Amino acid sequence: MKLGIAADHGGFHAKEKLKNFIQTLDGISLTDYGALAYDALDDYPDFAERIARAVASGEVERGIALCGSGVGASIAANKIDGVRAALICDTYSARQGVEHDDMNIVCFGARVFGEELIKEMTKAFLNAKFSGEERHVRRLNKVLALENN
Repeated sequence: MKLGIAADHGGFHAKEKLKNFIQTLDGISLTDYGALAYDALDDYPDFAERIARAVASGEVERGIALCGSGVGASIAANKIDGVRAALICDTYSARQGVEHDDMNIVCFGARVFGEELIKEMTKAFLNAKFSGEERHVRRLNKVLALENN
């Protein structure tokens, strides 16, 4: 799987630790969309847009966005057509968001969650697959219709 990751200053250190973890997983090709260095004055929309555009264009299949709370990254990423991003707080939602809603970007609050929980939620997100069940496809099509109107 081609995976992208991005974070502002609030998520920078968690992103760096998460990158090291992801690189131990089989079958993942990881691209870092920044920040590439810690900058206390950077802004989350810049990095959320980078990862969102990469996912929307198909450059990567899925993305991970981090900021201090995860809220800003989620809001910003969802402004890009084709993105279904969500702030995730548990492993169930990380898995179910993909299986039922075809979530393609997971957002984490680096100041809210510990390193181990972020790792577990990441594994749940990466291991999940969209179910393709009729009811989930029907609902996804309704979401896409909202995006196109």
